[in-house]
Formats: sequence, structure tokens, C-alpha cells
Amino acid sequence: MALARSITLHMPPRIEIGAGASGRVGPWAEGAARVLVLASPHTSGFADRLALPGEVTIFDAIPGEPDIATFEAALDAARAARPDLVVGLGGGSVLDAAKLVAAMWDGTQTLDDVAGPNRVAGRRTRLAQVATTAGTGSEAGIRALITNPGSGAKIAVESPHLLADLAVLDPELTFTVPPAVTAATGIDAMAHCVEAFTNRRAHPVIDGFARMGIDLVGRYLARAVRDGQDTEAREGMMLASFYGGICLGPVNTAAGHALSYPLGTLLHLPHGLANAIIFPHVLAFNESAAPAKTAEVARALDLSPGDAGGLLDAACGFCRDLGVEMRLSAHGATADQLEGFARDAHGIRRLMDNNPRDMSVDDVLEIYRAAF
Repeated sequence: MALARSITLHMPPRIEIGAGASGRVGPWAEGAARVLVLASPHTSGFADRLALPGEVTIFDAIPGEPDIATFEAALDAARAARPDLVVGLGGGSVLDAAKLVAAMWDGTQTLDDVAGPNRVAGRRTRLAQVATTAGTGSEAGIRALITNPGSGAKIAVESPHLLADLAVLDPELTFTVPPAVTAATGIDAMAHCVEAFTNRRAHPVIDGFARMGIDLVGRYLARAVRDGQDTEAREGMMLASFYGGICLGPVNTAAGHALSYPLGTLLHLPHGLANAIIFPHVLAFNESAAPAKTAEVARALDLSPGDAGGLLDAACGFCRDLGVEMRLSAHGATADQLEGFARDAHGIRRLMDNNPRDMSVDDVLEIYRAAF
């Protein structure tokens, strides 16, 4: 194994995995006097399963794409509660907000102060991250994203101080996730792994996590979509999501996520759905630049790119078979929006520069048109 460059891996020091793992948060948190739980309206109902000690405050107003106002409201809730433990209980948006709240509530830094890499002053509060979806892998990572509603862009924060002290992967918390959301978030988890795997900054160590994640998606995603109560499939997808989150740290995503972001911030598609629509197009676009790794992905997902339609049709079929509506036009996009989406996506250089094949604005626009 040739280690082409040095990397730094950050992982939560404690990870609880398995059915019922959420019940182990309370014993771990013993001694906490004031606990703030950040959740969405849909996930706050799981708070009792955590068996948390002390005085518990729940802030459950975090939507699917949290913006600056939402984050500031959560920060205000933390400053009122003065917690010695912050718990994120939800999908990626909730977990991202929890990271930032734990790092910033007891300080004076603003989002502008911390945007970018390694600008967070330091976390003063313990953080537990309890995932309720299998998609973003945010519980594993050191990045957080908040939407700026003025520009429609994502504010990206990266710091080791955002790393959870405890990450919990309890498949029982995903049993009620609807099939459509299970499919979209599962494809998002796969996209994290695939984009890191085929990345210009790819690394053999991260390739190992990516391969495990892609293999798990190939084995378990369709099962989890068919039967939400399939514990083995749900746990397999939570692990795939976690591995994808690890991939994001030292390598990150590439063009696929760059193209998905305008669909979230401007078209208001859920992040997982946006990635599911874009994934096949970018996989096929990059095939010529990463043929061996792309072939590995195709085998793991049991695609048949040798057919007349090639890899793009096979990958689109994989997503459609999971129940994903793959046409942007069916999700409210209009043809006159596509050029603006393309300009915005092409400008996200922190991701586009990672792509294994250079992509012009016209290339991006062609992908949006093909997905339209």
C-alpha cells in the first residue's frame, strides 16, 4: 500500500453501535446537571430513550436545511440552558447544528468567525451525537454546514473541536424513516464514499472505509427500503453512513455534492434527494478519469453498465428501482433555472477541485439538463 500523502483521521473516542444503543447515552452522561437536546420535530420524541440525567431542555425547531436564523435560535436556547452536555438527536442537519452549538454557545465567535477550516476556538461542552437517519454520517465528522439564505450558499465549518465525544448508531431509531427518505439518504451515504474513493485527494486508508461503505449500500439499501423494520439492513446502512462520514474528513466529496447544493439551497430539495438525482450523472462523467474504481463501484452495486445505455442508465436504474423520482422537472425545477444552478455549482471550488475530471460550467449545465 503506497501512502501518497500524510492524512489526519478524526473519530469519536466512543461509538455505541447496535439495536438499543441509544439507551446507553444516559449511563455515559452520568453526572451531567444540565443537558440540551437539539432535535427536529420528528426526532424529539426519541429523547426519552436516551435516559438522560439532570435537567433536560429540548430545542426541536431544526428543519431539514438549517439556516443562520435557525442556528442563532439554537444558540440562544443553549445560552439560556447553559448545558454541560449537548446532544444532537436527528439527521445530518440536526447533528451539524449540535456541533456548532456545543462549540460556540459559551463563547463570542460568530459564524463568520468560524467559517472555513480550523477557526473554531475550542469546544467547552461535551457532545453526544445520536443519528436517526443513515445518510450524512455527520456523527462521525468534523464538518458542519449552515445555509446562508441571502446568498443561497452553504457556510462550511471544519474543526476537530466539532468532533463528538460519543456517537450512537441505533438502527431502531431509523425504523420509522419512510422508504423514500431511506432511499435518498442511503444514496447520499453512498455518494460520500464514492466521491471520496474517486477523488483527486483519495488516500488508500480512506479507500478502505469507502469500499466498506459502498459494499454495505449494495447489500442493504434495497432491503432497508423494502422493510423498514429489517434490523440487519438498517444497521448495515448506519455503518455505511458512518464510514462515509469518516471519508469526508481527510478527503471530502467532489462534483456530485457541488451540483447537489444549489438544488438544496435554491430548489429546496432535501439534501439526500438532491444527491440521489445527481449521483448517476457524475459517476458516469468521471468514469473515464477513474475507470478501475468506477468499475469497483458498479460491481458493488450490481450495476450492468455493459448494456446499450451504459453506466449512466444503469446507475439511474439503481436509484429509480429504490423509488427515487430522478427528474428535476418533477421536483419543481424549471428549465430557466438550470444555468444559474450551473454557475453556482461550478463556483464551489472546495469540492469541484477534488473531482477526478475537470468540469466546466457547460459540463455542469449538461448534467443538469440531462437530469431535468
